[in-house]
Amino acid sequence: MRLKAFFVIFSLGLPVYMAAPVPPCNVARLTSADIIAMAPKASSCAAAPFPSECATATDAAPWVNMAYHLFDIHAFGTQAALLSLMLYESGSFKYDINHYPGVPGQGTRNMQTPVFNLKYARWLAANVTDSGISMQQVEDAETEGPVQVLALVNGDRWSFASAAWFLATQCDEVIRLGLAAYTEQGWNTYLTECVGTTVTDDRTSIWKKTIALEKW
Repeated sequence: MRLKAFFVIFSLGLPVYMAAPVPPCNVARLTSADIIAMAPKASSCAAAPFPSECATATDAAPWVNMAYHLFDIHAFGTQAALLSLMLYESGSFKYDINHYPGVPGQGTRNMQTPVFNLKYARWLAANVTDSGISMQQVEDAETEGPVQVLALVNGDRWSFASAAWFLATQCDEVIRLGLAAYTEQGWNTYLTECVGTTVTDDRTSIWKKTIALEKW
């Protein structure tokens, strides 16, 4: 899969988050081999329950890298946390729609709820010129229902960027700095105080595998 365009971050109107000390930048790019090391099931879609939703590690890596670039996420700890969350929520990229229990309109690779998918769609329409999503499309989809809103943001380009968007726009600086430091407390706080979910052994296990790489 080849990427056709990169984005100029400064044109998006994102707030600039600066703090001291600034976490070091991770200059290496995520590869498919890195993803497979953390989630071996991401190597293939052969047994995917919903084949149209499945993405392999090879499919995913370029889009995840693009999301890091778009939202100016360069600290390894932060990148690792976002990848860990997506791998867990999507079942190693097998799903991009919530099937269990099946909440209409919940999806993307971090399984965003319908409320945040609408916020995400509106943000993309307002801030990314070539997002492919217009405000009129968002308004029409909102009228039709949450499933239609999810469809707007659930292609590869934006489905793999939703976790990064959520961190950049819905979490505070304390959360972001905690992830950049890649401490378990920072990870736990991110889950409970920003994502709004519980800390479980399964979630933490995949995060530990991710940070153990120390770099991509």
